Amino acid sequence: MDGPNPDIKHPIPMHTRVGFLKPLVTAPNIEIGDFTYYDDPDGPDKFAERCVLHHYPFIGDKLIIGKFCAIAEGARFIMNGANHAMSGFSTYPFNIFGHGWEHGFDPKTWSQEVRGDTVVGNDVWIGMDAVIMPGVSIGHGAIVAAKSVVTHDVPAYAIVAGNAAKVVKMRFDDRTVRRLLSVAWWNWPVDKIGRNLNVIRGADISRLEAAV
Repeated sequence: MDGPNPDIKHPIPMHTRVGFLKPLVTAPNIEIGDFTYYDDPDGPDKFAERCVLHHYPFIGDKLIIGKFCAIAEGARFIMNGANHAMSGFSTYPFNIFGHGWEHGFDPKTWSQEVRGDTVVGNDVWIGMDAVIMPGVSIGHGAIVAAKSVVTHDVPAYAIVAGNAAKVVKMRFDDRTVRRLLSVAWWNWPVDKIGRNLNVIRGADISRLEAAV
């Protein structure tokens, strides 16, 4: 019950559309936990190039994704490099085209639009073609519905949908969510997870808390 090796790029034989992202993504500004996977008919190998957009190292923002996340085909993480200065009358980026248009540009007008790291918790399911905007935090156990556009933080164990995405349902009551966050089963040793798959897949919080 030790489970698959999280360092294998394609853990399902004869099904290469699914890949564990931690061994596939080498960009220093992307951090991904064990067993998080991306599913794409064209293969998961180009996740960083296809799904993480406008992510320039000089900006300094990170994409941080936890363990045991499931990311569906076409999900997109829009990073801070997509932002334009919005403090003046025009948002057009004259300066990037040079030939004199760069003169007088104040970098602070752009840097003030940087919204920080994008953080996805553990055990999060992100549906097909969902878009995650810069600086958003998605809580543990949350579900992002297909084609949602996530512009604000998502609470742990919430289900969000729409454009802009809103909470449509909480998966569990507040007390159960607090207990789940306290258990944090995703941080257990892999052998303990393997011994307790039924309680992790189940819905009895007391059994999960009592797992050994």
